[in-house]
Amino acid sequence: MSTDFLLNFTPQEVRVAIVEQGVVQELHIERPASRGIVGNIYLGRVVRVLPGMQSAFVDIGLERTAFLHVADIWSERQNNDMTRPIEKILTEGQSVMVQVLRDPIGTKGARLSTQISLAGRLLVYLPQDRHIGISQRIGDESEREQLRERLSRLVSEEHPGGFIVRTMAENATDEELTADIAYLHKLWGEVLHAAAGEVEVPRVLHEDLSLAQRILRDLVNDDTARIRIDSRENFTKLQDFAAEYTPKVLSLLELYSSDRPLFELYNIEMEVQKALARRVDLKSGGYLIIDQTEALTTVDVNTGGFVGARNFDDTIFKTNLEAAQAIARQLRLRNLGGIIIIDFIDMDSAEHREMVLEEFRKALSHDHTKMSLNGFSTLGLVEMTRKRTRESLAHLLCEPCPTCSGRGEIKTVRTVAYEILREVLREARQFNTREFRILATPEVINLFLDEESQSLEMLSDFIGKKISLHAEASYTQEQFDIVLL
Repeated sequence: MSTDFLLNFTPQEVRVAIVEQGVVQELHIERPASRGIVGNIYLGRVVRVLPGMQSAFVDIGLERTAFLHVADIWSERQNNDMTRPIEKILTEGQSVMVQVLRDPIGTKGARLSTQISLAGRLLVYLPQDRHIGISQRIGDESEREQLRERLSRLVSEEHPGGFIVRTMAENATDEELTADIAYLHKLWGEVLHAAAGEVEVPRVLHEDLSLAQRILRDLVNDDTARIRIDSRENFTKLQDFAAEYTPKVLSLLELYSSDRPLFELYNIEMEVQKALARRVDLKSGGYLIIDQTEALTTVDVNTGGFVGARNFDDTIFKTNLEAAQAIARQLRLRNLGGIIIIDFIDMDSAEHREMVLEEFRKALSHDHTKMSLNGFSTLGLVEMTRKRTRESLAHLLCEPCPTCSGRGEIKTVRTVAYEILREVLREARQFNTREFRILATPEVINLFLDEESQSLEMLSDFIGKKISLHAEASYTQEQFDIVLL
């Protein structure tokens, strides 16, 4: 499956679209003002140890303190001693070298680990370990063993540490592996140098590569057809980077210099707008409803207007098969993570359920993000998790509506009117005033002048006070004020 990478550069942000067979599958966005910090290494200070949660909060210089769980403290795992409580390992005020596993998301701070890893093009270096691991995506056992033996032979005894062989190293030469080892050892030496001596705490010891550089290092593979870049300056920079670190990628780089915007050429802008909507239409006439909450994401599959199959069971089956492909794409495009619950249309046939699940697994296999997928539950729901390392597309590009505060709905005009009546009654019991003036939206005021005029008059008679009305066009539908005159 051929893949194109489209890199759009502006002074404010960098956007990368991954297009497979002419259809956008992923969108990555990096803004200098809010650049992700996954992979960054810090010298932090422990500000609070929580024995009850077996975790600690660490100040790494961000707005919110970061979170370190006892299971992510490498010394304990290395010694196979997971029984020591965190209060015996860390103390408040202690300096500790940590690496970010997950960006701050919503109200949650960054997730940390004390196990440091440095990623190269072909290898991941583990300076605190002696283990040599092989990527799970390399399935052939003989090939895995051969890679392990080759790397063991190339690793020098004078540079301690372990390595994980990445998928891209399958066909790498010994010279390429040796160059990657040397680069990673040099990088670790720079980290240690930055942490040595009397240094300010908290302090950044190492920042990961920029988005464009990470794309070249991590995501470009043998299926990549071309990498199109719409900035001459950044094209030159990426050429230099590729020449030094990823030589095989160099020939794929292509400068896009047409007057027509690069993303417009592939209809990426339209796809972004669709990815921010709740509803996703399927080609058959069915549709998905995707709702993202802080706790989990739900996906509901509906047949909609699809009536093309010979019977209702076939209609449901074909809709679910198409939905499985569409859901896998939406998870990547929207970067949805955490717990995900999928409500496929109920199928009576166990064979149909298994075929839909297999189609879903196949579609998810193109996703490079770690995930787990369970079968259908007793309630007919499919439960899965997808590793969350950065903000979803919606959280990155949008913010809660100031009118509904993110609920997605607002109170009706009549509901607001009845709230106002109750509030006037409450204030009449507390304050002795000559008149109450209601300030609200024109829609609420019109309701009081028409259908609810009798209710307003009855309240005025009951409290023995005059009630006047004033329309405020600038108010939101739920907003009102009651003025005492």
